[in-house]
Amino acid sequence: MPTSSALASSALSLPPLQNALLPVSSTTSLDYVLAVFMYSPPLDPRFCHRALRAFSRAGDGPRRALIAYAGMRRADVSVDCFILPTLLRVSAKAVDCGGIAVGREAHGLAIKLGFESDPFGQTALAGVYAAGGLFEDARMVFDRMLYRDVVAWKVILDCYYQAGKYNETVKLFEDMKSSGVAPDNVIISTILAACRHTGNLTIGKAIHSYIVKSNVSIDNHIRSALIAMYCSCHSLKTAYKLYKEMHPKNLVASTAMVFGYSKMGKMEIARSIFNKILHKDLVLWTAMISGYAESEQPSEALELFNQMLAMELRPDKIAFLSVISACAHLGALDKAKWIHLFVDSNGFSDVLSINNALIDMYAKCGSLSMAQKVFDKMQVKNVISWTSMITGFGMHGEGRRALELFEEMNATGVEPNAVTFVGLLYACSHSGLVDEGRRLFKSMVHVYKIEPKHEHYGCMVDLLGRAKLVQEAIELIDSMPFPPNVVEWGSLLGACQNHGDVGLGELAAKRLLELDPDHDGAYVLLSNIYAKANQWDKVDEVRKLMKGRDISKERGRSWIEIDGELHEFLVGDESHPKSSEIHKKLHEMVKELEATGYSPDVGSVLVNLEEDERRAAVLFHSEKIALAFGLLVSTPGSCIRITKNLRTCKDCHSFVMLASRIFGREIVLRDRTRFHHFKDGHCSCNNFW
Repeated sequence: MPTSSALASSALSLPPLQNALLPVSSTTSLDYVLAVFMYSPPLDPRFCHRALRAFSRAGDGPRRALIAYAGMRRADVSVDCFILPTLLRVSAKAVDCGGIAVGREAHGLAIKLGFESDPFGQTALAGVYAAGGLFEDARMVFDRMLYRDVVAWKVILDCYYQAGKYNETVKLFEDMKSSGVAPDNVIISTILAACRHTGNLTIGKAIHSYIVKSNVSIDNHIRSALIAMYCSCHSLKTAYKLYKEMHPKNLVASTAMVFGYSKMGKMEIARSIFNKILHKDLVLWTAMISGYAESEQPSEALELFNQMLAMELRPDKIAFLSVISACAHLGALDKAKWIHLFVDSNGFSDVLSINNALIDMYAKCGSLSMAQKVFDKMQVKNVISWTSMITGFGMHGEGRRALELFEEMNATGVEPNAVTFVGLLYACSHSGLVDEGRRLFKSMVHVYKIEPKHEHYGCMVDLLGRAKLVQEAIELIDSMPFPPNVVEWGSLLGACQNHGDVGLGELAAKRLLELDPDHDGAYVLLSNIYAKANQWDKVDEVRKLMKGRDISKERGRSWIEIDGELHEFLVGDESHPKSSEIHKKLHEMVKELEATGYSPDVGSVLVNLEEDERRAAVLFHSEKIALAFGLLVSTPGSCIRITKNLRTCKDCHSFVMLASRIFGREIVLRDRTRFHHFKDGHCSCNNFW
């Protein structure tokens, strides 16, 4: 029986046998043909051409085609105008296997052989450069083409789109129309996707109008692209009209609608669309989870994430980032630890963006030590990693540690950005580091050449206001190179509330409301300033104004996590199953604290009530109820962690601080602005908050 090498030699000596190999399309047959190239020259050029074409059409063929081409070059098989286009096409399909290098070589051969002006070869060459992300090289080839058909335009438009040059993609489309070449549906979908990324509704509408006027067939692919474009441009009414007309509704369009309504905070509509889709993929689940996370509905995001896992869908990076964000918003440490374990077990432990999100999550869940552990373990850190850790320190009142980490960041050569300085100035503001804040603000401009924005000025106004340097804060606002906005006036208004400055508070509130007439925080802060000054008639005026404009104060609520389960409480809450026990425990706590000198600060009640009513009101704030529940059901000696959606009042701060000593507990309270770590009758904020 002849050996396989003998069979190969026989095939090589007979071109008809070589040709007979080519119609076979199985992987085994292609491997055999490849072996002919590798081990049995000389080769017939016709056989080589047909073999390359056969390889280019197979699933893993392009890689084999490049290996075969290497064999051809070693065997000195000449490359002609018929082989070049095929070679370029396989190079474009195998850019990860050396296709770019082969494409450049083929480009040189085309010039040498005088085939540079061949339109098919030029289009194929542009495709190679486009596939490799070399849009400048692709554009150079494209610009030299004497004849550009729809395929050539498709290649260059897709190249610019894939490179993220969306505005240039749209401009190229206009050039294409001017050239008289009619786009096909694939090109139109690409242009609509480019408009979606730019968020330019005007251009998007113009392209939609062009589609209608040109009688382009609006298939489901085009309709989905239109829906996604309108959703991204916040034109949901038009998007929904197109969506209603779609039959059947596909996943791409449904996901776009969920994404669009989620971005607008209309989660009920997004969820109704989501629920109607029977066969949901990972992208749709992730869009819905992300929507809840970004709309500050973290409990719903986590619940949906668990439902997704029950469907045996493996989360991707986007899903993990969304659920990590939800955990961070909740401040639920047990859930945060579970998510972290789940991230590691799914192979995402070395993903930079995931680790950056974990740092932020742990910091917002009250565990700086866990955030630091993630940070220290990271092999690669970028500016976001350092900034997240610096911001974490600032959030916990560890201003000095934030500044030390900034020095370490500088030593490693990582350049800070504008967000880094927001974190640093925030850290200084919440630690009373006035001189350090001034120094950083100056160095930001003169050393790092970063122009301060509203956020930076807002932090400086807050820093100076907390330190009772209100006049300096006003001078800083007056020196700004742009008009102050709600950030600066809001910071100044907050300082006026802290120090009871009624006149300046009225001015700051007036300026803020001129910029944003529906800013609920401005009304609330102004009302609080009047209440502290016992100007109850003006408090009533503000509240009537709010009612007339249908503006309501956000209700205070607190969360506490016990054994992985979240419990939520409102002011005076009696809805919890253990409500009677909780209130009994709270009364016992008040008696014990009063025995050591505690007296409710009725000045923290910002409504005009009788003395006994004011006392009752302040004793039933949501964080006190949450603390009573924590003491009632948690393990003795364990840390109690509470999250509140608003800034905690002075009475609650004093109450919790004293409770940490009387009941021998470490208590971590996260309010809207920062963390308070209470232990042995002391708070990490040193009463600077």
